[in-house]
Amino acid sequence: MTSAALVDRSIGCLVGAAVGDALGGATEGALPEQIKARYGGWVDGLVGPFHEDWRTARPTAPYHKGDGHITDDTLMTQALIRVYVAKRDHLDAYDIAERLVPDLMNHRVYIPDMEREAVTLHRLALAERHIVASLFHAHADPREAGHGNIVNCGAAMYMAPIGIVNAANPAGAYAEAIEIAGAHQISYGREAAGVFAAAVAEAMAPGATAASVVDATLAVAKDGTRQAIEAVRDAVRGQSDCLEAIPVVRAAIAPYDTVGEAYRQPGLGARRPSRLHSIEELPAALGMLLIADGDYAKAVLGSVNYGRDADSTATMAGAIAGALGGEKAVPADWAETVATASRVDLHGPSRELAAVAEEVFAADLRRRGEHAARFASLTGAA
Repeated sequence: MTSAALVDRSIGCLVGAAVGDALGGATEGALPEQIKARYGGWVDGLVGPFHEDWRTARPTAPYHKGDGHITDDTLMTQALIRVYVAKRDHLDAYDIAERLVPDLMNHRVYIPDMEREAVTLHRLALAERHIVASLFHAHADPREAGHGNIVNCGAAMYMAPIGIVNAANPAGAYAEAIEIAGAHQISYGREAAGVFAAAVAEAMAPGATAASVVDATLAVAKDGTRQAIEAVRDAVRGQSDCLEAIPVVRAAIAPYDTVGEAYRQPGLGARRPSRLHSIEELPAALGMLLIADGDYAKAVLGSVNYGRDADSTATMAGAIAGALGGEKAVPADWAETVATASRVDLHGPSRELAAVAEEVFAADLRRRGEHAARFASLTGAA
């Protein structure tokens, strides 16, 4: 039987990520002042679409975001879970080519913000469709297929399952996510995938805190990603209100963000490879996590009202806070509304992945034991 504690944290993480995704979908692309004007104040729960005429409103059409609908962040997360459940071991870039890509192309799911059943590929943005284009159509080397893609949070947003499979092992989660993300992203987009997986792995550990999660990310993060996380960590010291701290978090991230203040009108240098920059979503999520001291609702709502790429920021904050607090951390009414509105089972895949995590850990112990015996024989220490 799978450990009850592992199942609880897996549910907290994955349900927490999905609920954050659904909450943030409504405010994605908007700025904080626009969010307050649209909703008559800060968003404090599940709300309707930012654009009431969402079927035709640009640039969000034709997606029905809001009303408890998950987006591509959760659809990709669930696809990766299915790959883990099928393989029941660690993944590499070749598994992305041989297992994830066929799933995206062939496995039918209900797509809430399109209000119809389809394959996941039909919902993906171009940055995520790049996986299929390069691996299936162009037959790229799986370890290098991310070259040529824009650099964004697309690879990072669905890496929570890696943190669960590598629970309590941030370095292992980082390494596995970096390996996998090479099929999708390069540069700081790939780096963010590894760092987010490490954050989830630390959050899964007993006794973990918001501060220990950030420490774990800094133990593995490189270049601009590390500097952006450090800048946010330092900027939010003494802050206790996620909503009031939104300008503080944004100011700390701005030097490392390539998109700029006009979120819907990025400049020529946006999303290009660089060792100096970072995606915005992960440092913002970690900043909200620190300000909220790990409290799920506060961290997620801070991310939702931060705006910009709010669904991905809230997905990351929700995954980490949910892993820290377990299932009880995620408001039950939010989770039930999202599951019903999105016609998705959020708990079943979480339990399945927890079982896979225990199997992988047992296999890792066996492999380490075999290595230890062979090394001892080599050195005469046996």
